[in-house]
Order: sequence, then C-alpha cells, then structure tokens
Amino acid sequence: MQFFSTRGEGPVSGAEAVINGIARDGGLYAPSSFPVISREDIDDMTDLTYQERAAYIMSLYLTDFSYEELLEYTTKAYDKFEDADPAPITKIDENTYVMELWHGPTLAFKDVALTVLPYLLTGSKKKKGDDTKSLILVATSGDTGKAALEGFKNVEGTEIIVFYPRAGVSDMQKLQMQTTSGENVHVIGIDGNFDDAQTAVKTIFSNKEIVAKLREMGYELSSANSINFGRLVPQVVYYVSAYVDLVANEEIKNGDEINFVVPSGNFGNMLAAYYAKRMGIPIKQLIVASNKNNVLTEFFSSGVYDSNRTFHKTMSPSMDILVSSNLERLLYEIMNRDANKIKELMAELKNSGYYTIEEDILNDKFSEFLGYFSTEEETVECIDNVFDEYGYLLDPHTAVAMSAYLKYLNETLDEDTPTVVVSTANPYKFPQDVYKAVSHYEEADAQKAAKKLAMFSASEIPQQIKELKTKEVVHSKVIAKENIADAVFEALEKDGDK
Repeated sequence: MQFFSTRGEGPVSGAEAVINGIARDGGLYAPSSFPVISREDIDDMTDLTYQERAAYIMSLYLTDFSYEELLEYTTKAYDKFEDADPAPITKIDENTYVMELWHGPTLAFKDVALTVLPYLLTGSKKKKGDDTKSLILVATSGDTGKAALEGFKNVEGTEIIVFYPRAGVSDMQKLQMQTTSGENVHVIGIDGNFDDAQTAVKTIFSNKEIVAKLREMGYELSSANSINFGRLVPQVVYYVSAYVDLVANEEIKNGDEINFVVPSGNFGNMLAAYYAKRMGIPIKQLIVASNKNNVLTEFFSSGVYDSNRTFHKTMSPSMDILVSSNLERLLYEIMNRDANKIKELMAELKNSGYYTIEEDILNDKFSEFLGYFSTEEETVECIDNVFDEYGYLLDPHTAVAMSAYLKYLNETLDEDTPTVVVSTANPYKFPQDVYKAVSHYEEADAQKAAKKLAMFSASEIPQQIKELKTKEVVHSKVIAKENIADAVFEALEKDGDK
C-alpha cells in the first residue's frame, strides 16, 4: 500500500512513512485506501491471539512487511505486558464495557503502539538500506513521553528526545520520565504547554535548514507521536480486536453495531477508531470525550475549530490540548482527499488559530461523531459514582469518557447499543486526584496518596509506581519553549562527547 501526505506529498511506501514520521511538506501520511475486514474475517479472528490479530491487521496497511515479520514484532512487543492480552475488556453493566489499554510497562494506552514502533522503525530502515541514526523527537502531554522512552531506550541506531510541559503533567507522569535510564534518552521540560511543544517539534520537521544540519550530523528525523503512521496503525488494532472479543464472548452477534467512547486530546486514538469503522467494523457512534479544553466538542457540534481560548490545566493532563494534530487526517478523508483544501485549513489554523467547516459537510460527513465535554467537577463525580456503584476505579481521563457516555445516554433516553469506553491510563498514575474523588480526603504527596488509595479501594499499587520512590531523577533540565530547537542540538552534541 502507498501513503500520501495530507498536504500533497507522495506516494511513499509504508516503510518510508514510518521512517519519516511526518511528511516533509508538514502533512501527515494517510493510506491510499482502507482495507476491508469482512464478517468472515471477524469470525476467523475470534480464534487468534491479540498478537496474531495485530500482525494481520497491520499487514493490510504495511504491505512491504510480511505477516511473519509483523508477528515477530507484535510477539516481542507484547511480551512486555503483564498478561497475554494487551487490551482486555471488562464488563461494567448490561451494555457498557471498558477496554483497558494500560497493562503495559508504563501503565498507559500509548504502550500498545509504542512497544511495537521501535521494531517497525528498525525493520523499515533495514528494508530501505538506511544506516543513518534515527532521531526520535517527541512532544508529550504526559503518557506518550514515558512510553516512547521505554520503547526506544537503548535501541541501536536511535536517539530519543522528549519534551514535556513542566507544569502540565501529573507528578507520577513526570517522575516516570525523569527517572528513565538509557544511553540514548533525553528528557527536557519546557515552560509552556503541550501545544507549544508540539508546534515546535512539527516546525523542526519542516525546517529545511535544521533537517540538513541534522543530516550532516548523521541523523534522520522521525517521530513517536501519533503523527507517525507506525504509531497509529497498532492503535487501529485494538478497536478491531475489541469488536472481535465481544463477538467471541457472545456479548454481541457478528454484524451488530457498537459504540466507542474515546477520551480525546490530540485525536489519534479516536482517529484509529474511525479507521476501524472505515475498514468495516460495525460502529454506530464515535463519541469524542473532552475535558474543560473542549475545542473538539465545539468542533463536532458547530464545524468551528477555534484554538483561541483559555488553556486549562486539568486533572486529565494528557487531554490538555488545543491543537489536535490528528484531526488533519480526518479532514483529509472528509474533504475527499483534497490536499490543497487541507493546506488552506492548516494555514488558517497556523495564522489565526481558527478555521470553519461548511455546514453541509458538517451535517453530511460528521454524523457518526458526537462530542461531549466534562468539567472538573463532573469528572470527580464520575470517578466517585462509578467506584461506589461498581467498585471500579477510573483514572481522570477514562472518567471524562465515562461522563461523556452518561450524557449521551441521558440525551438518547438510555439508548441500548453496546458501548465500549476506552480506558487510557491506570488510576495509580493520578493517585492524588483519584483518592480525593473516592474518599473525599486530600493527600498532596503522590506516593502517600497511592498507599491510601490502595487501602481505601482494596486494590494493588502497580510495581511500576512503587519503584518510582527509590529511582534516581536523571533528567531535570527545563528550558524556555523558544529554545526547543537549540536544545535538540545541545543534546546530540553532548552525546557526541561521550
């Protein structure tokens, strides 16, 4: 299969799309078509392991890889998870299910893709005969950073630099990143928000002088954010697999429609669900859940994307985003792959922070999307109520999604379509907020809050959280957001002095 940039560049192969990360014209790579999964394919997949399903689905897009190669990658990647299934489904009530995507090494959904991506990248470079070093640049709102660091640390031929908002991630997220060891890892805080970091990283990719200078140093740029298709395609897998699991467990019949509710910030996770629907998975509604930074809620109800608004720091920091990069891929599809139109819209966004989709396109093309947002108070209430009623702990991001689902049910008068709420992080990554929500007591210290939460909820603190208390902080650098490009070269020059 070939891939084209949303802004016109291409075609390139799957391997090239993975290596490049982002197209040189600043666009994002999209597949030339969507492979079809039939009802028979769904039945056939019920007997496959998750690793086998993943290899099969990825092989439909990454056709320059064999199924056997991809199965080797998925097997090695998911051996790092606590059990054989990286995306188990828990039934909450008659029509509500939670897909838990946080059973990997960093306790966040990013692990499902970022444990696979290093294998895809190194395999792609071998196919292209490329012996340059890969420089992985990552902007993170919390979870991507640690998952990318864990996936790429000590991978031969790579350097990884992660930028995170110094005051915009949870204590546990920050500690996870700051304590990461590895000869090739760099973690840098910025005085700014995620949008600042993401904009700077994307600018570096499109700056010809910076790219040329990095090449002189022996580096080719790539990305571990969901702007990289190699990161996106493993995410498509778990939506397909969730449907297959519901069929296999006789919760639904093959062909029945289901809904997905996805906590959304940069829109990559929801885009993967949309891709699964385009492939033929019977999805009725894609419910986009936002926190107080509700730019996506307004977009899907009005067609107006306006990032000129107050930026809110919330208890769900991975969703504290005003410029959702992966929305560009969705626009590319609904605009009939008109790259010139996408360039116009992205130029408007860059210059004014604003663009508008025509009403007829909104009504015709966005009918499967519904947007809801939750206030901080509603998120806390949802964590508390779900624990009281079901004994189930939600992290703040998943609570935003569950709250959105409850609003949807209220609007549709308890519509009974089976619905999967996507759970993106272990609650112990946010122990202060979760403990306060369920106990109504405060504890400022993250480790103490984790202990109190464990006692209150009779649940187990994950080992990854326990060990943070004794790990050494090895990355403490913080820079101004204007200095991100300079920091990249400083990190690489220090590496050269080793």
